[in-house]
Amino acid sequence: MENNILLESGTNELEVLEFTVGGQSFGINIAKVNEIMNYQPMIPVPESPEEFEGVFTPRDKVISVIDLHKVLHKEKIESGHDLLIICNFNQMDVGFHVSSVKGIQRISWEDIEKPPRISGDGISNIATGIAKLTDRIILILDFEKIVSDINRSAVIDTTGATKAGEDKAEKHIVIAEDSPFLNTLIQNTLREAGYNNVVSFDNGKDAWDYVSGHKGLSADILDDISCVISDIEMPKMDGHHLTKLIKDDDILQKIPVYLFSSLINDQMRIKGESVGADAQFSKPQIGLLINYVNEHI
Repeated sequence: MENNILLESGTNELEVLEFTVGGQSFGINIAKVNEIMNYQPMIPVPESPEEFEGVFTPRDKVISVIDLHKVLHKEKIESGHDLLIICNFNQMDVGFHVSSVKGIQRISWEDIEKPPRISGDGISNIATGIAKLTDRIILILDFEKIVSDINRSAVIDTTGATKAGEDKAEKHIVIAEDSPFLNTLIQNTLREAGYNNVVSFDNGKDAWDYVSGHKGLSADILDDISCVISDIEMPKMDGHHLTKLIKDDDILQKIPVYLFSSLINDQMRIKGESVGADAQFSKPQIGLLINYVNEHI
């Protein structure tokens, strides 16, 4: 199944590919999905984690495969019809072994809630949201964290980040990133670069409330907020909608908005540009993001 879906920019909606692992429903943003394939045997890689099933080479491209049954501690259902969801994010191709695919659900980010952090099964630690449908719940998984837990270097690249000048130390930077792991990493990298005035949120709605609350506090909004760094996929409000709200406001539009997401590709760059993003960076290139901030705020 090829993914040619491109929602109108800034509508605060996403399309989720619903799939099952061991009988439970999970979801992934369709923007990350290249195609769905029938399961096929893998070439094992020696001394790799048990969740890493191996590699295969469709159309002469080497794709690594992660078994979500092992990641999620789910029993495999012997159906003989397992599938591979082939994805592209963080500038890499990776396949995920699942039990079945149920279809595509169009959902507003307002209807996606943060998962509770009290579950003892480990799933809540790799879920970024809970989508409630009329008859079931879909857990939206943090695929970046799943990959980083297996191979951290595949998701994070802080190399090349330079120090900011002393005049930048008190520049006020706002972060919107729902992954606790990446949120903390961005904050720490900015502080290591010399920025002392950093505030973060785990969804676009809270970031918007904070940014819009600074209207009228100073003659120049840039004296209060120097830039916003935002993920795209977030509960309550996504990064495209957050950017659109900022850029549609007569006062706030002066604030630079930098999108930092695993979803950045040619299509998503068009969407980001259409809502007014000042720059867009693909995870894992935190170093490039920091250097751009150093030069432009």
